Amino acid sequence: QVPLVESGGGLVQAGGSLRLSCAASGSIFRLNSMGWYRQAPGKQRELVATMTSGGVTNYADSVKGRFTISRDNAKNTVYLQMNSLKPEDTAVYYCNLRILMPGPRDYWGQGTQVTVSS
Repeated sequence: QVPLVESGGGLVQAGGSLRLSCAASGSIFRLNSMGWYRQAPGKQRELVATMTSGGVTNYADSVKGRFTISRDNAKNTVYLQMNSLKPEDTAVYYCNLRILMPGPRDYWGQGTQVTVSS
């Protein structure tokens, strides 16, 4: 199992910013995707943003133009810069590592709470 360690969550006012980070301990496969999902109370977990090891990104429509995902492949770390935060962004954010070959196989971080006040 690949441990994923998240940090950067917290409480912020609407319009503010947070930066999440997630580091995968140990070695990971070359072909992979890392990113973030979130889950609000009473709702299903949903994709926020992902980036493959080759640099291909995928964003939820609701965060495009506000959130930016980046990776440091040498450090096995993914970052999520969240700007112009809205109360509807409030959720537990989970880091995800998806190994693409063979698989896919998913690994999850412990989750970090992001709360945006109005």
